[in-house]
Amino acid sequence: MGYGNVSERLKQPPQVGVSVVILALDPDSEHGRLWLPLVRRVRQPFLGCWALPGGDIRADRTLAQSAYEALESTTDLHPSYLEQLHAFGGPDRSHGGLPMVSIVYWALVGQAEAGDFAEADNVRWFPEDELASLDIAFDHREIIAYALDRLRTRIEYPDIAAKLVGPTFTLRQLHGVYEAITGTVLDLPNFRRKMLGSGELEETGDVLREGRHRPAAVYRYVPRKDAPAHPYAYAISGSRLAELDARVRAIAQRDTADAERGADDLSALTTE
Repeated sequence: MGYGNVSERLKQPPQVGVSVVILALDPDSEHGRLWLPLVRRVRQPFLGCWALPGGDIRADRTLAQSAYEALESTTDLHPSYLEQLHAFGGPDRSHGGLPMVSIVYWALVGQAEAGDFAEADNVRWFPEDELASLDIAFDHREIIAYALDRLRTRIEYPDIAAKLVGPTFTLRQLHGVYEAITGTVLDLPNFRRKMLGSGELEETGDVLREGRHRPAAVYRYVPRKDAPAHPYAYAISGSRLAELDARVRAIAQRDTADAERGADDLSALTTE
């Protein structure tokens, strides 16, 4: 059933969708910069503007599965961290379209996984400090700012920063992540002392040469024994994220098989 004028549309139940703020670290920057992918809109409203990756919510999907599918369909990346951020609604954000509520997730992608920020179709990666010059659709600029603020409030926990740099890292690499997140230059010796004193890093026994610097010890994040297993109710990482990935892939295979069976049935009906 179609909708009438704007006044009538605003009285209808809102559509509900999911959006994802995907954050990755610039692998080529000495002090690090955060990048995120945006999608160029191909229809009104905001035709030609940039928007967050997103998609619909289906009855046979959980919210997390919908967010994961939106992420993979946009970037073909596998996040190291996924968390429900906030629900954004209100009659003004649709700009004359159908009222819309967005359940937003934020995701962290490891440095090695992000690679060279390859572009595809209408998807392009942008550095966080250059977003001000872009035409960004809806209230997505505010949503991005909300996600960045959430990340910065978590910077005191080494496990969050480690998810941006990868499973193993040097202290200089971790230092670059902290500078990228905070947007400030941090004294490296003081940073080293703080991280080593946290009790959450352990040496792997490997070393890595970084440019002209002498080989540096490689570390991994190890949670303290007194750390809660799931400190944030809607955070997904580690084995739980691997399980989510497996579920999403199984659903995609099932949907593909169903579509192929439907095409075969249609062909049988229309072939003489």
